[in-house]
Amino acid sequence: MENKIQISVLMAVYNTDFFLVKRAIDSVLNQTFQDFELIIIDDGSTEDNENQLLNYVKSHEDKIVYVRHKNCGQSQAINRGLQNSKGEYITILDADDEYKHNHLMACLAEMKFTDLIASTTKTIVDKDDDYYVPDKHDPSRVVHVDECILFATLFGKREVFMTLPFQDSYAADAHFYERASQTYKVRKVNLRTYVYYRNIPNSICSIKKRENYTSLN
Repeated sequence: MENKIQISVLMAVYNTDFFLVKRAIDSVLNQTFQDFELIIIDDGSTEDNENQLLNYVKSHEDKIVYVRHKNCGQSQAINRGLQNSKGEYITILDADDEYKHNHLMACLAEMKFTDLIASTTKTIVDKDDDYYVPDKHDPSRVVHVDECILFATLFGKREVFMTLPFQDSYAADAHFYERASQTYKVRKVNLRTYVYYRNIPNSICSIKKRENYTSLN
């Protein structure tokens, strides 16, 4: 009989510096709540010539599942991870971010009367401008990160994620949340147990923001 897992944490990785990925992995392994599996989906990385990630995964095979496929983007990588998951609840972690030690427990405590949550973050910035990201409705304007639905703060029942696969688009997280709200009970909660590093120059949001700035000038 297959062992049940309460929470599946999904993390897509594509050429992220190993020290950042290790920080993310360790933040999951060090959670106060330990009934989880971490599924790492290597989205066709080409820059880990020394196999640092794979070797680290091998040392934690009791908690980590490693999946690799050709590059197809974050949304499809997370969808692939879903197909390999066992958890009653699903959540996500970006490879360049981390959890506070009580993140999973805090999220689980919010699930008594809802099907899906998204939460605010502890956002790390170098300058105040980093708090603002392109608006999904109008990329020429920006909105504060607290107003956004962020991919990796999503936490919900397995059924929600299996019914509504992620789509390939900017703000795939917000679109997912909006589609879920049509069928399921959803809530935005103020936890700040997810540490979101907005001071990383090659993040998706940072790249999109630079592209929009260049096109307008």
